[in-house]
Amino acid sequence: MSSSAHAAAAPENHDRIDSADGGLWASILRILKLLARPELAKWRVIMALAVLLTLAASVLEVVSPLVMGHAINQVADKGPEGGFAIAALWLTYGLAIRFLAAGLPQARDWLFAPVSQDAQRVASVDAFGHALGLSLNFHQTRRTGALNRVIERGAGAIDYLIRFLAFNIGPTLIRLVLASIALGIAYDYRLALIAVATIALYVVCTVIITEWRVRQRRRMNEADTHFRATSVDILTNFETVKSFAAEERETGRFDRAMADYNVHYVDTVRSMYVLNTVQALVMNLGLLAVMALSALNVIEGRMQIGDLTAVMLMLLSLYAPLNILGWAWREIKQGAVDLEKLHGLLAMVPEVQDAPDAKPLVKPQGRVTFDNVSFNHEGRSVGVQNISFDVPAGRKIAFVGTSGAGKSTLLKLLFRFYDTDSGQVLIDGLDVRTLQQSSLRAALGLVPQDVVLFNDTIRANIAYARPGASHEEIREAARRAQLLDFIEAQPDGWNTRVGERGLKLSGGEKQRVGIARVVLADPAILVLDEATSALDSATEAAVQDALEEASTGRTTLMVAHRLSTVISADEIIVLEAGRVIERGNHAALLAKGGKYADMWQRQARSTEAALAIG
Repeated sequence: MSSSAHAAAAPENHDRIDSADGGLWASILRILKLLARPELAKWRVIMALAVLLTLAASVLEVVSPLVMGHAINQVADKGPEGGFAIAALWLTYGLAIRFLAAGLPQARDWLFAPVSQDAQRVASVDAFGHALGLSLNFHQTRRTGALNRVIERGAGAIDYLIRFLAFNIGPTLIRLVLASIALGIAYDYRLALIAVATIALYVVCTVIITEWRVRQRRRMNEADTHFRATSVDILTNFETVKSFAAEERETGRFDRAMADYNVHYVDTVRSMYVLNTVQALVMNLGLLAVMALSALNVIEGRMQIGDLTAVMLMLLSLYAPLNILGWAWREIKQGAVDLEKLHGLLAMVPEVQDAPDAKPLVKPQGRVTFDNVSFNHEGRSVGVQNISFDVPAGRKIAFVGTSGAGKSTLLKLLFRFYDTDSGQVLIDGLDVRTLQQSSLRAALGLVPQDVVLFNDTIRANIAYARPGASHEEIREAARRAQLLDFIEAQPDGWNTRVGERGLKLSGGEKQRVGIARVVLADPAILVLDEATSALDSATEAAVQDALEEASTGRTTLMVAHRLSTVISADEIIVLEAGRVIERGNHAALLAKGGKYADMWQRQARSTEAALAIG
């Protein structure tokens, strides 16, 4: 494998979704369990009818050539005058059976189509919901495009496996058994042996070559996943690409990813031509042997000319579905792999889970306590160490310090996006690990540094905090976030679409939408993570007033880079390398002349310099 191929495979392997231990039979068992789910109970009658139609079609496929051969024998025995009427009747009967043999599978597929789609929906919803429920660390180490492909392929595999195993491979095996019995009893047991041997050789050759092709297909899929994830990654971050004038560089990265995919695709397609050639050779050798023996039997009087036709028609109808066996087997094997990955995703356990006896947080008052808390991120040497503080309900605390000091980590521990390595995080005296995560986060309202919005209207983005809120409540939240005038000035007003990730809005406008969303949620604890860092001075002052109003009567925890925003805090904690180095209110810390006072003076000088330049 080339180095580029290794590079292509790397992102998929990096995802490290723990695949369940399984294979084809395990996949079949999973599908049977899926079809037995209560959500699919409404389709049970359709499933049973589909099985009956499949069995009926298999029987008719074998009976039809026998009837046709009998009709020809009637003409041969009685001549045109005596046998024409009987032959016409038998031919009509045989054609009717042949039509039913071809039509019943179409009726079955027509009936089963909604069952397959519903099964895919149930599996996709399970996987999507499970992925959303996994911990923050999972989503930070996975690429969205790659994860989405795992879900898409896994759901699509359900359709492949049902269609090919139940409605192609299964019926073909049934027809082989019935045809072998019919050939042996009606004509010559040697014909049955040749037919079985030919199909056995055909299947063995197909499986061997297809196993080789599956390995190629798997490498192609890995390259495909990397290629598509690369495309999504580049297009999602187009603003960064343009700001660094990296269009040509990223186009080159896209080109390399697609070129690697193309190499694997060509290998996969060429191997298909090898498979088709071998299949055609085996099938035609088998037909030659059968026809030669049948012709010998006709010459020796053991068979009639109609029997020769019947054998030919029977074998052709038996071999016809085998033409796609290689493709079907590859899809079945790949489907088993894709389904295995989907179940691997479903088997993943969130790092942060509700305890079995977790209780809801009822009527939170808002007291927040960190009791000797320590935590280190995976792969990082610095986290937070031995942090303790207590914020009474309704009070305000601020965290300041240099980048990487651990400020935002404290907020993530409060939300229980991570669990502490040691110590306790408590709300109203209750360890957050004993609370239901949904009720915990309902008591918290976050305005992050970079508010990310859904590609929807401004109304929908504000109402996301409380979908059942009335228009007046949404309007009041927008007013308190200093956003109402902006919304009403837009041509589409509340129906203004914000674009992908809110990119149609300025940083300040996005921030105020985030503030309005939290105001509407009306949480007991307000969490501000650099909430005004993206705003200009004039907008910051207006939004700061809104935040002051929103924080009235609520416990407020804030992370700030601009120290002017933390002056009103009841306590300011200064962090460095994950440890508390100073604490106190604004006046006390200035008087102390330590780290905080130094930061304050430097920011004041920067502000004065900016004003002088302006």
